[in-house]
Amino acid sequence: MSFSLSRLRSILRKEAIQMRRDRVTFAMMLGIPLMLLILFGFAINTDPKRLSAALVSPAQDRYTRAIVTALELTGYYRFTYPNATASEAERLIARGEVYFVVTIPSDFGSRVERGDTPRILIEADATDPAVASGAISTLRTVAAQALLHERDAENQAAEAARGSLQVIVHRRYNPEGITQYNIVPGLLGVILQMTMVMMTSIALTREIERGTMENLLAMPTTPLEIMLGKILPFFGVGAVQVLVILFAAKVLFGVPFIGSFGLLLAGILIFVLAMVLIGYTISTFSRTQMQAMQLAFFFFLPSILLSGFMFPFGGMPRWAQLLGEVLPLTHFLRLVRAIMLKGAQAPDVARPILALVVIVLAYAVVALLRFRRTLD
Repeated sequence: MSFSLSRLRSILRKEAIQMRRDRVTFAMMLGIPLMLLILFGFAINTDPKRLSAALVSPAQDRYTRAIVTALELTGYYRFTYPNATASEAERLIARGEVYFVVTIPSDFGSRVERGDTPRILIEADATDPAVASGAISTLRTVAAQALLHERDAENQAAEAARGSLQVIVHRRYNPEGITQYNIVPGLLGVILQMTMVMMTSIALTREIERGTMENLLAMPTTPLEIMLGKILPFFGVGAVQVLVILFAAKVLFGVPFIGSFGLLLAGILIFVLAMVLIGYTISTFSRTQMQAMQLAFFFFLPSILLSGFMFPFGGMPRWAQLLGEVLPLTHFLRLVRAIMLKGAQAPDVARPILALVVIVLAYAVVALLRFRRTLD
């Protein structure tokens, strides 16, 4: 049979009509490139600036103010708690509300004026080594220059302070800056998200494609019973994955496990429930398994990029952080890293747990309403 342009035009016309009808695929073709351009072009920053910090300084003299101002001018530090006590600062860094705690002792000014060796302490949350590296590298030079800037007002004190300022840096929770301590706990959330959302989103769509959904609808079951019956089996799959990942984290990578194992399991349970509900919601918007996979992939991209898994959360612009706050993976990463690396207790992780519970309730309502509408 010879080649025919007319037959080729007919096939191309048919494919164009099919693509126009498959709106999900067409939206993915345009949406994913635009999303990647926007996220990598505007939201992703590997050198985070304006990181929240707490200042513990009983004296608040002019030398202290000079150092604080100099640190803020570097662009790395933003003192959101300028009058914190030592206990409050410890609580803030344990909960992840600040990245740094700057402690300037009460005798700092008098030591400078006497020519003694003044000291300041910088405690950095090193659970993510990339966050602390840039800010720590500027500390000693900036702090020394801040004291020397007082030369016109107090030349003798400034000269005495030259080269004698001692900046003590404590990298909390990850003193050696090992990247695996940050990545491996985060992989627990990423793997659970990819498998739970993908498998659950395909589950209902497969029933529709194969024509077996009619059998379920013919049975004396309610939408809630069908939804629970479809999502509960995946908890067993998630439990196996959790055990494998935690075992590998401890044995292969030596990730420390300081906190409560029961508290971690409770957080994982809530997160897995959120993932299967999201997958179930995606299935109610999909007519085919391919569409379900495409929508799931469309959900994966912002979750991985905006959650703080690959890039520092504190380095993203405000609008990107607001988007990241609605993603379950963002709160789960804070939860699992705080428990495993910081030994956080229930009050310290109450905020991410509450956020995950709210997400679960919201998606449960949406999934149930969407499934009722699908049945109609």
